[in-house]
Amino acid sequence: MHRRCALAALLLPAPLLLSACSSGLGDLPPIESSGPAVYRLGPGDEIRLAVFGFDQMSNSYTISDDGTISLPLLSSVKATGRTPPELETAIAGILRERQLAPNASVSVQVMKYRPIYILGEVQKPGQYPYVPGMTVTTAVAIAGGYTFRANQKAASVRRVTPAGGTQRRAGPNATILPGDTIRVPEAWF
Repeated sequence: MHRRCALAALLLPAPLLLSACSSGLGDLPPIESSGPAVYRLGPGDEIRLAVFGFDQMSNSYTISDDGTISLPLLSSVKATGRTPPELETAIAGILRERQLAPNASVSVQVMKYRPIYILGEVQKPGQYPYVPGMTVTTAVAIAGGYTFRANQKAASVRRVTPAGGTQRRAGPNATILPGDTIRVPEAWF
């Protein structure tokens, strides 16, 4: 790749040269930055469920790969794609529907978020625990910082949503969510 950029430097005018040797991030749309994101549960999240009056249901549960949790008396309940309050409402609704608790009171708390992944030009690429309020900069810091070759101005973030996966360009202050994969590209200039 470096040879192609060197050849391009000899043959192309400056504006075309920048696009020929870019990191590929310019083609990606920017990541949404609309304030605090709504957290949606997903496989690998560990939740603490409290169902008042049903001690056998009150416990910690890990959301399975198929996006459900198995509850005593209720069997499997879909959790993926729901916010914690939406899951509370769904479980309370099932309890009312099955006439187990007419005034069900349910509480869902996230105990452990699914991990993030950071790849590319960082000192220690890999899987790391998510911390609420995480940005690209804090994720890179957890991974040991940038390498000397890293593009420190932008990264790509792959995020899985209920509608499918998206890949976006993210600046250093972009918000990271659990399950995101961050790729720090090599800087060319």
